[in-house]
Amino acid sequence: MSDASFNFTGSNGNMLSGRLERPRSTLRGWAIFAHCFSCGKDSLAAARISRALARNGIGVLRFDFAGLGKSEGSFGQSGFACNVEDLMAAAGAMTKAGMEPTLLVGHSLGGSAVLAAASQLPSVHAVAALGAPADVSHILHQFDPQSLKEIHQTGQATVSLSGRDFEFHKSFVEDVQRQDLMTRVASMNKALLILHAPGDKIVGINNAAQIFMAAKHPKSFVSLDDADHLLTARRDADYSADVIASWAVRYLPEISVEPAETVAARGSTLHAVETGQGGYQVSISARDHRLIADEPARLGGLDSGLSPVEMISAALAACTVMTLRLYADRKCIPLEKVETELQHDKQMGEERPFLFTRTITLKGALSDEQRQTLLDISDRCPVGRILERGARIESSLALTQSDVQNREKQDA
Repeated sequence: MSDASFNFTGSNGNMLSGRLERPRSTLRGWAIFAHCFSCGKDSLAAARISRALARNGIGVLRFDFAGLGKSEGSFGQSGFACNVEDLMAAAGAMTKAGMEPTLLVGHSLGGSAVLAAASQLPSVHAVAALGAPADVSHILHQFDPQSLKEIHQTGQATVSLSGRDFEFHKSFVEDVQRQDLMTRVASMNKALLILHAPGDKIVGINNAAQIFMAAKHPKSFVSLDDADHLLTARRDADYSADVIASWAVRYLPEISVEPAETVAARGSTLHAVETGQGGYQVSISARDHRLIADEPARLGGLDSGLSPVEMISAALAACTVMTLRLYADRKCIPLEKVETELQHDKQMGEERPFLFTRTITLKGALSDEQRQTLLDISDRCPVGRILERGARIESSLALTQSDVQNREKQDA
């Protein structure tokens, strides 16, 4: 699945540019990624870690802070406090869209920002900080002394960072100098994961130690070995994302609204229930298995799972493959591998307008007769027969506890 634009209004009324990485597997939660100082949502670390988290089932919103990338506003005036408020605005926008964030991930100064914002976001259960400075004013080390002197004397100055010129105001400098991040960390009361490279030459490892000591349990530290501060090597970004995803699952709330024992008690009965995420997302459970159904984004869904019609196609394709494998094994037909592709269409004016087009690939040293036999057998697929012959569907309403109470009141 591809990512999608997700723009929202920031704390100062600026339109902030975001990109949403949808889960590539069963949804495990939603996260916000805060990028490093002067970088942007499309930095290597932001893009790679967000996509890796999505592969692990955690959807991620990464966005440009004010004045960076495609976001409106002035980067040199907004300050750290504004970044924290924009994180809360992002969380509000995601919640309104049905994607309430439960995980915050931040890189470098973005790590400091998520540490500062976490305590103000009740939905957040876990925070991961990569290469984060313990003292927000640490970023001023990137300013040359002459520029800092000019800012204090004249109120503003042009500062070159990573080959780009930014106009910084005195309010920005004063804002980062008065931040007390360790007090916020001490009162955060969220699960914390600190990832830091011992040889980080921009933000020293002592920063990780300060954050770790200030935080309450549960807290964990993972060394990023020889990674550089910006995590420019893909293996370092992928490793960080895999660690975060594995660690976070212990602390993120279950998406399903039902207790596991209730699901188990139903035995082989298939059950579908709204998750409350997005407009149409549904959690489906049968026996000990769970999966997500959803609609594409263009239809108002999150695109976090197959649509109901796609699930019918999937059932037909899977049943076709299984039927042919079972028959070939029983008849000792040298079928090495079977694949099935399904397309569905609706043809108006036909007695049965829904059309499933099935293309079967048979691999192995098969004769023409064997190939034709297997093609004929594919029509005996149980799911295919159900679709062709039709089925009776009987519906009834389940009695809820409130229904029972209302009836008792009426009978009293």
